[in-house]
Parts: sequence; C-alpha cells; structure tokens
Amino acid sequence: MSTRLLRLGHLLLTSILTAVCGSDSIPEGLRMLLGAVLLLLALPSHGQDTTTQGPGVLLPLPKGACTGWMAGIPGHPGHNGVPGRDGRDGTPGEKGEKGDPGLIGPKGDTGETGVTGAEGPRGFPGIQGRKGEPGEGAYVYRSAFSVGLETYVTVPNMPIRFTKIFYNQQNHYDASTGKFHCNIPGLYYFAYHITVYMKDVKVSLFKKDKAMLFTYDQYQENNVDQASGSVLLHLEVGDQVWLQVYGEGERNGLYADNDNDSTFTGFLLYHDTN
Repeated sequence: MSTRLLRLGHLLLTSILTAVCGSDSIPEGLRMLLGAVLLLLALPSHGQDTTTQGPGVLLPLPKGACTGWMAGIPGHPGHNGVPGRDGRDGTPGEKGEKGDPGLIGPKGDTGETGVTGAEGPRGFPGIQGRKGEPGEGAYVYRSAFSVGLETYVTVPNMPIRFTKIFYNQQNHYDASTGKFHCNIPGLYYFAYHITVYMKDVKVSLFKKDKAMLFTYDQYQENNVDQASGSVLLHLEVGDQVWLQVYGEGERNGLYADNDNDSTFTGFLLYHDTN
C-alpha cells in the first residue's frame, strides 16, 4: 500500500510541478528531491503512523512547493569575482631616519670636454720678480772727430788741413790730409763753423770728389764775420769727406787766431744693420 502511494504521489507531484513551473524537463536533482519529499511524507510524524483520509487518497502537498518551502542541498561554491578597484593613497608617513652611507661605486668614464667659458676679469698685478743677471752689453759703434784751424794760410781747391785736434779717439780723421775716412758704414752728421776776416769766403763740403754743400759769406770791412753749415750723409766704408775753399784765392777769407776759431766736426749717428 505504501509503495503504491509513493508511486502515485510521485506521478502527481511531477505533473503538478510540470504544470506549475512550465518546464517540460525537470532536472534529475529536482526529481531526487521530490522522491525524498515523498519518502518523508510516507514516514510517521512525531511517533505516529502515517494516515490517509481514505483509501487511495494522498495527503495534499504543502503550499508553495515550487517556491522552495524546504531548504535544498547547498550548491557548489561560485567562481571568484573580479578584483575591486585600488583604494585611495594613504597619508604619507613620517620621514624615516637617515640610512648608512652606501659603498663607493666604481669610477665613471671621463666625460666630454665642456665649452670654453667666457674670459674672466683681469687679475691684480703680481709681485715683481727678482732682478736678473747683467747681460752682455751690445757692441757700440763709435766714429767721431772734432778739429780746428791753427793757421789762416789755406790753399784754394785743396782740402783744408785742420790740425788743431779736439777729439779723434778712433783716428778716423787724418790731420795730414784734412780728410775723414769712413770705417763704419752708416749715417753721419757733419758741421763746420768758420771765422771770416779780410776777404770773402766760399767753402764747400766734399764727399768722394763731389761737392755736397756750399757756404758763402761776404766780408764786411773792419769787421769779423761768421759762416757755418751742416749736413747728414750716408757713407760706405772707404768714403772720404773734407772741406775746401771753392774757387780762386779771392774767396779765401778763412781765419783763426787765439781768440777766433774755425772748426770742422763729424760723427756717426747709427750704423747700417745689414
């Protein structure tokens, strides 16, 4: 009787669930659950035997059979959800204590040369250095003479012999001929100062038999006149320079005594460097 009731209840519940739930196919797990429910209904409740209202009549199903009025078997755990978004940054903590110095690393490669900077301001003058040792003196070329007339007797068109020597240390002036001989090539300065008395005078300065300079003075009666001249000449070694009366004897008024002199002077300004 119980077996029959179970089968009928099973068929009835299946039909009801199919009609109510609207599904043509009930899962196997739900079918097993229905079987367990029917088995529980068939068992006596609270120590009492199971009764029926009448022969062949089953007890009505509790309300809400489709809504899960009785807890089912727990299902399998679901899959892990998607990780949530990162939270906001927290408040910065307090500054920690200074750590110990690390080990010195290896020396790096030499870098490229930088661009030259701008010139700095001029520095202060340095301390004066010590005085150096005396050097060898440069050779000084010397050539000079200064002579005067001792007698007023002169010969026209001939070198005037100045025999009164004031200076002739290098002996470049020859008193016996009245001529200066060039021994050092260079630039020379020549000058003469003549006392004129009794006659007119005209003298000329010669270089290598050529008159380079003329001086003329017209004598004033009962008076003593002065005449002079000067010139720069470049001389080569062997050149000669002298004074002589130009023309005939009518212009030979050179004079000299204890109170009046007639002089002839010359000296080297600078020598040639080549």
